[in-house]
Order: sequence, then C-alpha cells, then structure tokens
Amino acid sequence: QVLELLRGVQRGSEDRKGWLGCLRWALQNEDTQQKFVRLDGSIRTLTGLFTSSLAELQLEAARCLHELSHSSVPAVAEACLPVTSYLLTYLSGHSLELTELCLYTLGNLVVESEAVRKQLLPQGIIPVLASCIQSPHEAVLEGVGYVLSQLLQAKEAPTEIIPLVLDSALPQHMLQLVCSGLKAAMGAAVEFAWCLHYIICRHKDNELLLALGAVPALTSLLLDLAAQIPQEAPEGLELLVCPVLRCLSNLLAQTDCQGPDRRLLIALFLILQCFLQQHPFLIHECLWLLNNLTADDPSCCSALLSLDLLPALLQLLTCSQMGTVLALTVLCNVAEKGQFQCQRLLQQPLLAQLLPLLTLPDPEAVGQCLELLHLLFLHCPEAAADFTRQGGHQALEQHQSTPELQERAQALLDMVRQPPGAPSACQATLAASS
Repeated sequence: QVLELLRGVQRGSEDRKGWLGCLRWALQNEDTQQKFVRLDGSIRTLTGLFTSSLAELQLEAARCLHELSHSSVPAVAEACLPVTSYLLTYLSGHSLELTELCLYTLGNLVVESEAVRKQLLPQGIIPVLASCIQSPHEAVLEGVGYVLSQLLQAKEAPTEIIPLVLDSALPQHMLQLVCSGLKAAMGAAVEFAWCLHYIICRHKDNELLLALGAVPALTSLLLDLAAQIPQEAPEGLELLVCPVLRCLSNLLAQTDCQGPDRRLLIALFLILQCFLQQHPFLIHECLWLLNNLTADDPSCCSALLSLDLLPALLQLLTCSQMGTVLALTVLCNVAEKGQFQCQRLLQQPLLAQLLPLLTLPDPEAVGQCLELLHLLFLHCPEAAADFTRQGGHQALEQHQSTPELQERAQALLDMVRQPPGAPSACQATLAASS
C-alpha cells in the first residue's frame, strides 16, 4: 500500500495532489513512516515536489514532510537530511503557511537527530532564525521559538549552539518579544521565555544578557504581570510566568546584581495569591526566586518584614512538600541576618506553626525546620523557653534516633535545656576563645 502511494505520487498524473493527500494521511502512522523512508527514491520524490514551482504541490509535499518529522525514530529524521537546506531556504518565502510548516518540520527533526542538528548548523540555521524572528507574523514567531527551544535543549547546546545564538541578534529580539508578551504574541513570548531559560541555566557566563538589561526588563515584566492580575488575566498567563520567574531567579543567583526593586517582592506575593489554587506549581517558582532574592541581601530581608509580607509567607508552610522546604529556607535567610530579624519573625505565631512541621515524614523539611529553630534560639534565647512551653521538647526528642537529624535535634535539645540567662553553647565557645 505504501509503495502504491509512492508510485501514485511519482506517476505525474493530474491527480498527483490527491495522491500526496492520501500519502500525508498514511504518514500519520509510525510504521508507515518507517516503511516509506526505506523505499528507494521516496525522499527524493518528496524533495522534488517540495521544490516544485507549483504552489499546491509544494504545500502538500511540505505537509508530508511535516508528518514524517513527527516520528520518534531517529532513522526517519535522518532520512530527511537531504531536504534540510530547502526547509531553510523556504523560511524566507512569501507563503505564511509554507514558512510555518518548514519551521515546525525543522523543530521536530532536530529533536530526534543529532545528525540533523549537526547538518543544520553549518547550513546557517541560526542566522536564518535571527532573520525570521523579525517577522511581523505571530505564527512565524512561535515557530521560530519552537525550533530554537528544541536546539537549545540538545545535549551539545552548551558548546555548539548557545555560543552561536549569543553571537547573533537573537538574544536582543527574544528579550524584547518576551517583555512585550502581555501586549501581543503571548504564544511567541512563552516560547522565547523558555529559550532564555535554557540559555541561562546551561551557560555559565550570561554577561551578554545582563548587558542587554535582562534583569530590569524581566523585573518590569513581572511588575506588569502582577498589576494585571486583579483584572482579567490573559489566558495562559501562567505559561509565561513560569519561565520568566526561572530566568530572573537564575540570573540573580549567577550575578552580584544591585538590590532588587522592593516592588518585586509585592509582585511575587500577588502572583502567588493569584495562582495558588489553580496552578500550584508556580508557588515553587516564586519561592525559589524569593530564596535567591533573600539569600545574600539583608535589605531584601528587611523589605520582606517592613512590607508586612511575612503572614503570606507563613501561609505557604503547608502548601506542598517542596513548598514547605522552600518557605522554610526563605525564613532561614531572614533569621540568619540577626537578632532584630528574628524578633520580627517571632512576633508572628511562628513557633506554633513550626511544631507540626517537626512531625512531617520528609527529612528535608524537618531538617530545614531544625535549622530555622537553631537560628531563632541562637539570636533570641527566650524563644527556646517559649518553644519548650508549647511542647517543643517532645517534638525534638522524637528525632534523636533519626541518623540524618539526630545531631541537630540534640543540639537544639541542649539549647532548650539551658537555664534562663545562661550563655548558649556558641556563646560559651566564644567566651572561652577570647
């Protein structure tokens, strides 16, 4: 049957377009795809029709190639190697549908085959995409984003693809499109936000993106997002928020940026509040960014307290397993800044909220809880007595037999057993060494 379809396409009869249509439907089956590429002259015939001057035949042949590109079998993608240069050529054509088909065919092919990727790079796929990204058509922009995101996820991307992308005009255009996603081209903005994420997390030196103003630009975008939330948020907004949060979080972790805009903290909590119920995965993204903001920045920790955001943060202590760990980590970042910050934390019913966390089955969450208690007791010894009065002593004792927790649990038990006014173990050590 596959052979009959190929012969029908090859015969050159008036109904060649009809045969191509039948072939396209047949190529939606993975077995048929593999049988087709093994037939002698199959790809050569499709390539000939794809490069035809007859627009209808060209488009139908492009649809057949697109069906082939969906195969998860690398051999099928590699059978399409002879057509890659033509796919690139037609990206600069006048047919919007053909351009879109070529883009998604290329994107699908590069996913499955390193051989295809290695052929496309010297053929100039990066400069071609840099030209296409200036298209006024959203469908083309989304297609460019799709191809680029597949290339940037390849195993050889850090050494062979990302340097080429950074040397092109793509980063500047990507950043502009991401930051204009609220006004137009939301789908393209999502694709390019993920592209930026793949570059940032797989490339150690992101000086170019920083020089292009990525941090203030992405911060401004999040502020705009938060401002829109009380109104009717655009559909799929969470798909843009997720990679933007990751980009900003990773950039802040990689560089000594100046203290962030205090409004970013408010924006984060507005985003958290908006997506808490329907898209809880965003809680982790927001908390990870909050962790990177507060880790080494006392002013950010002070802003968290002065803006009265602590009650909202404490509500996240029981949102999910990872959320608990991240919320505790942010609280540790604040507590390690000193006595004043710990006193502010203790103005909330924090100790009462930590007690149930000590019974969780997750050692990571319990360990982070123990770390927070240690910082609180160290800077505010009176908190240890309050904790004991609330039954904290028994909660700590249950971890004396847990190998990864017993040392920290025992240290805290020693602290809560101190008589009021007695120096802590740390203070005694300091006194002995002076």
